[in-house]
Amino acid sequence: MDLPLQPMEATHKAGFVNIFGPPNAGKSTLMNALLGERLAIVSPKVQTTRHRILGILTEENYQIIFSDTPGIIDPQYKLHNKMMQQVRSAVEDADVALLMVDATDDPDSFSTIIDSLKLKTKKILLVNKVDLIEDKEKQAELVKAFEDKIKPDKTMVISALKKINTKKIVPAILKFLPEAPPFYPDEDISDRPMRFFVSEMIREKIYSIYDQEIPYHTAVLVQTFEELPHVTKIRADIVVTRETQKMIMLGTGGSMIKKLGMQSRESIEKFLDKKVFLELFVKVRPKWRENDTYLKEYGY
Repeated sequence: MDLPLQPMEATHKAGFVNIFGPPNAGKSTLMNALLGERLAIVSPKVQTTRHRILGILTEENYQIIFSDTPGIIDPQYKLHNKMMQQVRSAVEDADVALLMVDATDDPDSFSTIIDSLKLKTKKILLVNKVDLIEDKEKQAELVKAFEDKIKPDKTMVISALKKINTKKIVPAILKFLPEAPPFYPDEDISDRPMRFFVSEMIREKIYSIYDQEIPYHTAVLVQTFEELPHVTKIRADIVVTRETQKMIMLGTGGSMIKKLGMQSRESIEKFLDKKVFLELFVKVRPKWRENDTYLKEYGY
């Protein structure tokens, strides 16, 4: 007597997909596009991302844990060293590496950066901002130059900002992802707490509003995060390195800090989907980027 056929169990894939590349290659924009959530802050200024941020994409048959890493740089401060430590930790746990480069960048420089990582995992090369190169023949030449240097397992030509070919990235990743159960509950979208995202949203507005060196000398620390029935009360310190920077942050008659508070509050309310009462205070901490105690206190 023939036994009834047992239904085959659908395979489930899960793993860590880490995004590497130089500053301003579009890594944060890409992660936000892939997740459909605005988890990573974005700015046209370089070195915006300081932390490794996990973004979790969960579907019925797979879970991809994306990791947006700081742009790879030559460290100048202890802060930079902390940022590069996060890049190195991302190298160690990657199942798939997304290597992201601006289409207008130099292939030799990009190759030097990627070679320094000593990656031993599957590599997908993402040549970003292709919309900036209208000549298709020139575009193809550039892509080949990057491929010859990197020797990836797969190459894709995309625009993270304009979402050109971004929907093809997840299917490409799944071909390389191992079979595994999910690492995180279905409802999780990141490993970071709300306080972290609030501080990042304030920092994003600092990059947007203030010029020159101010954003790079600034840290944001959320001191209180109190969720009440109808409002979330937040108090945050903005840390700068010099008294003159504090005066710039405040602006004439407090005009700049008011502008920062208003724009930050609007972003946070949209993220939390709730009314927010936000208080900002500017504090001077000389050389905080070189001070281990301050770096630890500020989450680095």
